[in-house]
Amino acid sequence: MNKADGLRIAVVGVSSLIGQAVIDELRAQKFAIAALHALDDDRNVGRPVADEEGAVTAKTPAVSDVAAFDFSRVDLAFFCGRAALSERYAEAAAAHAWVIDGSAAFRTRADVPLVAADINAQVLDGVGARGLIALPGSASVALATVLAPLHALAGLERAEVATYQAVSGSGRGAMDELAGETVAMLSGKKAKGRAFGRQIAFNVIPQVDTLEADGVSREERRLWQECRRLLDLPDLAINATAVRVPVFFGHSLAVHASFRRPLSVADAAPVLRCGRGLSLIEADSTAEFPTPATLASAPDKVYVGRVRADLTRDRALNFWIVADNVRKCAAHNAVSVAHILVNRPQ
Repeated sequence: MNKADGLRIAVVGVSSLIGQAVIDELRAQKFAIAALHALDDDRNVGRPVADEEGAVTAKTPAVSDVAAFDFSRVDLAFFCGRAALSERYAEAAAAHAWVIDGSAAFRTRADVPLVAADINAQVLDGVGARGLIALPGSASVALATVLAPLHALAGLERAEVATYQAVSGSGRGAMDELAGETVAMLSGKKAKGRAFGRQIAFNVIPQVDTLEADGVSREERRLWQECRRLLDLPDLAINATAVRVPVFFGHSLAVHASFRRPLSVADAAPVLRCGRGLSLIEADSTAEFPTPATLASAPDKVYVGRVRADLTRDRALNFWIVADNVRKCAAHNAVSVAHILVNRPQ
């Protein structure tokens, strides 16, 4: 691999929201690319991959069939689509290239590193010239990004969290449904509620992904499993409720965190200001606090605000987190992991 000439890159699931965002992120970060292969299943073959403004030019790549692709032709592959695509092709691709997988297919495998670039990039030291790397879910990235510097300062004991997750976490079809339902209901018609089993427009649904036998949703279980691995705290207690809200982009989280050592707002503020991938919105700022509509569209930061003492417990803080789930927590993280792999000492 000659890094000076750029990498030969495949983006699998390029027709998905995250796939398109990865393409945009590679372009925005001027990633050195020798060849770019846009791949997806046969339903999307032949479609052009537009740029961020939606433009199609003579240089625009068209989608090719992943089933027919030879991954020995690439140095790096981003898997951005459904878990089924990753389960079928990612491990075979990893025999030839770095595979950065954004699906849930490999996140629980102990032999596959789970990486968020702003939190635990050191685990990439164990990855050779090829291999499989899993990325956490967007809510886990947002939560762990804020908890990491606080844990380093005061020793995290427990986190209670409620997530308010944008419909884009369920893909382009869910976004279309929210838009269609909103128009329908404002026109006096009924919402059809196909994507989530009930209407999402003007509604809040206290379930993200399927419920398991113990009443915990898969998303809630993923949140504590992934944050434990990212923070290297295998016994961390995380109690989560995951909620779907009628927002297009930007997950929000209400967090109540307890620590082993005393931690005041004044103590927390400097480490949050300096935290990697973080932006602290302080109470006296013009923004006052982060919201999805005002700040989540900035692609490279997790925003934290409403930082305050928990008046019911010692050594505890409450705070509010907002981050763009598609761009910051998924695409930006994927490309940042790739940068680390490419630029680390050989």
